[in-house]
Amino acid sequence: MSCVFRSPIPGLILISLILSSCTSHIYHVAYPTLSDGKYDSEFPYKSCSEQLEKIGESIKLLNCIAGYKSYTLPSGSMLRKNDLTMDLIEKQAVHVQYISNTSSGTATVIYSQGFKLAVLTCAHIFSFPDTIISYFPDSDGLPTENVQSIAFRTSLLSYIADLPERGEMEILAVDKINDIAILGKTFETPKPVPVFNYPVGRAKELEWGTFVYMFGYPLANKMVTKAIVSSPRKDSRGSFLLDAVFNRGFSGGVILAIRDGIPNFELVGIVSSVPADYENVLTPTQANTDMEYDANIPYHGEVYVRRKLNIKYGVTQAISMETIKEFVEKNKSVFESKGYYINSFFEQERVQPDLP
Repeated sequence: MSCVFRSPIPGLILISLILSSCTSHIYHVAYPTLSDGKYDSEFPYKSCSEQLEKIGESIKLLNCIAGYKSYTLPSGSMLRKNDLTMDLIEKQAVHVQYISNTSSGTATVIYSQGFKLAVLTCAHIFSFPDTIISYFPDSDGLPTENVQSIAFRTSLLSYIADLPERGEMEILAVDKINDIAILGKTFETPKPVPVFNYPVGRAKELEWGTFVYMFGYPLANKMVTKAIVSSPRKDSRGSFLLDAVFNRGFSGGVILAIRDGIPNFELVGIVSSVPADYENVLTPTQANTDMEYDANIPYHGEVYVRRKLNIKYGVTQAISMETIKEFVEKNKSVFESKGYYINSFFEQERVQPDLP
């Protein structure tokens, strides 16, 4: 009986070849060829932290404050909205006070030349009403037509805190229907401010599942997050939806798609809003809101009605770049009359290579 000794080396070589083959196969499945000229649907195959950090320098927190002068009419007043005149309000008011409403959002620097700077944002961030009216309730708690208080807006201030010279912004052009606005500032001396330095894209070329980054200031914190595109080309202007978790302050944030891999970012739109509804809730007091109450003990103090916003997270509306470019072109003469030549920013598109 003879014994045959077999070297383990061929087996090792075979295993090595199998592993190598598997690794190669998995790599090509996970990272397919990116040079197809389309926006990417896969997670970026390499780090883009450096590019995102650079983009973040042009993303700013926009704060807005609206001041109001409020008049409270006496209990039992039968004055209705159409009856009111300024003289009548001032004569009958039992209480006059100055109040303010605030909001914040995200603005992106799209132009910085010499003394001039311009940012792109959403119109609703500073869309405070000119007049606020409340009405006396009836015995069932329903509002009547008798005016209880009326407040007139006396001031509106929009500012970016980290800009030089106080950062107060001027409204250059606004489209409330499409929720787009461009604000500007004229410095006393030229100030270099980082500008968003990637080309604009085409939202109409987004597809189901396209991967995007979003940059903004939710709850006044600079943050970057990711999302997936749904319902691309919702309308003729290329509007779309995102699955991003949206918080107050993100309005106006940029949406960045990637064409053929990092670092090929393109600006395809800005974040607008999410579905939400309001409900009136009773609260025990307007002050000392941190006070704890025992749920087992009846509350006998004053009760106030507050309007609570309920955000429907996970469905975020986007304003397409096509809509923004149309708005800019429509207001070109307005911008140039004030010394802002911002159209060049929206005319820069990435030159697409010829595909084989």
